[in-house]
Amino acid sequence: MAEDQFPGWHGTTIIGVRKNGKVVVAGDGQVSLGQTVIKGTARKVRRLSPGGFDVVAGFAGSTADAFTLLERLEAKLEATPGQLARASVELAKDWRTDKYLQKLEAMLIVTDGTDLFVITGAGDVLEPEHDIAAIGSGGNFALAAARGLIENLDDAEEVARKAMAIASDICVYTNGNLTVETIDAKS
Repeated sequence: MAEDQFPGWHGTTIIGVRKNGKVVVAGDGQVSLGQTVIKGTARKVRRLSPGGFDVVAGFAGSTADAFTLLERLEAKLEATPGQLARASVELAKDWRTDKYLQKLEAMLIVTDGTDLFVITGAGDVLEPEHDIAAIGSGGNFALAAARGLIENLDDAEEVARKAMAIASDICVYTNGNLTVETIDAKS
């Protein structure tokens, strides 16, 4: 079947907000195929604990591809315990150079409570400005909302929840069924 005959999978908004010693990663639950909502309760934010080292990750894109990347990230974290930046760079290098991984269509937001990164298949490990990262179909809406809210709200979770509510009101590929994970900064 030709690609233009089969509508693409859409539907995710993931946001990471860092404020006052904690990071919150929130994601909606909607998965859409073309104009149809296939599932409204998908869980696209996960807590990973390789070797007792807590990391929160959210993903946008193909679920199978994202799980492959999460497994690779866990392996990198096990090889470099407590070093999220190094593990993220190693994953991005593999993703960029490995012929199998190059075909994966997903993006990740990862945090250990101190660092906050967006990892892409182009080999990018980006630390966002303004302590806010957002990816997915409604990512730009959530990012804009959070940028407007962060100076006036003291709690990272409140910023993330309100930004996601705004995104879900605007983006047809985002719903209000949230998964929220909070992680405190490392001591």
